[in-house]
Parts: sequence; structure tokens; C-alpha cells
Amino acid sequence: QTFIQVLNTMRSDLALKLPTEAQWEYACRAGSITEFSFGHNIMTEQVNYRSSIPYAGGKVGLDREKTVPVKSLEANTWGLYEMHGNVREWCQDWFGDYMTENITDPEGPKTGKSRVLRGGSWISYGGHCRAAARRPRDPLYSSYDFGFRLSQPCSE
Repeated sequence: QTFIQVLNTMRSDLALKLPTEAQWEYACRAGSITEFSFGHNIMTEQVNYRSSIPYAGGKVGLDREKTVPVKSLEANTWGLYEMHGNVREWCQDWFGDYMTENITDPEGPKTGKSRVLRGGSWISYGGHCRAAARRPRDPLYSSYDFGFRLSQPCSE
């Protein structure tokens, strides 16, 4: 958050922030309704994850055992790279239960103890890389498999 504040001080016209988890999942799915933007399963040619523990009977592939540079693997249909796997990505939201009412572009709780991480990473099992998978973490906790992607408000 401090890094983003510094960037916004330098370039206030960008209005950068972390995506909400709803925004993150929407971008990850890229119009799909399956577990992954690529379909019902993944392969290591598409996603950097621990394939020695694949998802739903998928085949074992290459375990890279490290992050890969962005654009190393196939983009989703909206041109976004490494949404599944590679690094878990911080979201703006505090972790909490999903709202029960039908809301467009919902935001999570206003306060909490843990922030949301999405996307899985290179050390994650296949199922942890699903578009809907989410993990809570203390925002002060850091790990070699955590990262983030910045978002901007949509111009209408």
C-alpha cells in the first residue's frame, strides 16, 4: 500500500490501486465460466504451478520451482498474463464471507485481520490456481511467492 501511495504521489493521474477480489476474478476469468480461463483444467504449458499435484486428474508436467517472467506463458482471452499461478496476488479487500445479495462489482469488508490473495503461485497445487480460489493472509506477512498487479478506475 505504501508503494502504491508513492506511485500515486508521483503520477496522481493514474489513480493506481490493488484490484478488489471481484475485479481480480473477473479479469482472471476473462469471460469464461470454468475453473480456469483456459477451461476445466490446466497444463504447465499454460500455468506455472506445482504440477506434481495437478487438479482433477490433470497430467503431471514441468515443475519450474521458481517464478517466470511475465508473458512467459499463454495469456487469457483478454490478453492478461499469469493470472493463474506464478505468484499469489494481493487484492484490496479484507478477507471475509461473500455477500449473499446479488451485487455488481462488490467490495469486501471495510476492516479485518487478513487481506485476500488470489491466483495461486509456482508452489501451489493445481486447485489453488483456480479463478475462484482465495486465501487469507496478514497484510504484514511476506513470501517469495507473493506479488501484485495494479489496477486503475475504468473510464466510462
